[in-house]
Amino acid sequence: MRIHLPNSVWIGNIDQFISSFDNSNTNILEITSHKKWVSVHPVVLCMITALGLLMNKNNKEISFEKMEARSKHYFERMGLFDVLNLDSEMKVEHHEPTGRFIPIQIIKNTSMLEDFIKEMIPLLHLQPEKVEPIKYIISELVRNVFEHAESQNGAIVCAQYYKKSNTIRIGVVDSGVGIKNTLKRYYHPVSDLDAITLALTPGITGTTHKIGGTATNAGAGLFFIKSLTKISRDFFLIYSGNGAYKLLKDNKKEIKLFSDPLKDHHSKKESYPHWQGTVVGIDLCLNETLNFNKLLDLIRNVYRESRKEQNKAKYKKGKFI
Repeated sequence: MRIHLPNSVWIGNIDQFISSFDNSNTNILEITSHKKWVSVHPVVLCMITALGLLMNKNNKEISFEKMEARSKHYFERMGLFDVLNLDSEMKVEHHEPTGRFIPIQIIKNTSMLEDFIKEMIPLLHLQPEKVEPIKYIISELVRNVFEHAESQNGAIVCAQYYKKSNTIRIGVVDSGVGIKNTLKRYYHPVSDLDAITLALTPGITGTTHKIGGTATNAGAGLFFIKSLTKISRDFFLIYSGNGAYKLLKDNKKEIKLFSDPLKDHHSKKESYPHWQGTVVGIDLCLNETLNFNKLLDLIRNVYRESRKEQNKAKYKKGKFI
């Protein structure tokens, strides 16, 4: 396998990076890079980590020999080499970072998740009201991995806060069964992209065919997270199998939430190289107007209305005796 890191990889321009992912040779994972400088979203680090863990498990080779970027020290600081048990000859300078960061973490159970949530708050140096949406997003995404992904390596998490733009960028990745396999028991999606669309629809969950899910899984997590990102006018990415959906920035004066993800300003593609598992990348602007509790109330109202409409549509269908 081969991953090439160009000069810049963020959610806004991540399409080319995903398209260039070469998964044909599973005997080696080769990481190459732009010769001078690389700047990447935390989700990219999580993807490399997920692939590296699979290589370690199967005693396969991981090569960074052709990673020439001067910014290679960033990958060291974020814990990539430590997590993959690789030696690094780099001398890392511990200067003041442009943003606060959460190094790559592997979370395998609820206890580890609870500890991680407690530990990440002081790392970000943020006010409590700004931490709440971050805690919610990471908790929901990691619990999704526990409940659905069947990933032996758990959830791989990484994040960085950028003070200048007041934005946190988050990556949560797993190498589990993927969204299509999770949903096919009850919903029979025809493609990976169809499965992603279903997963983003409120009330749809892989644990039951019942609209609104169960008492412990209402099928609302991804919808809530996408809605939080939309209200903050930022990016959201989900990539599984060979399909990907990306919420684009919405510059309209008034933001309207839709239960149907295809009504949002987005891009989608279903011919990407196959990713075994699920990749989620998020940008969230933590501006002063972002009142988390009020936002959740707004999103819950849309969720409730969506469930009503789904139930109406269900019971309108003809029944044959």
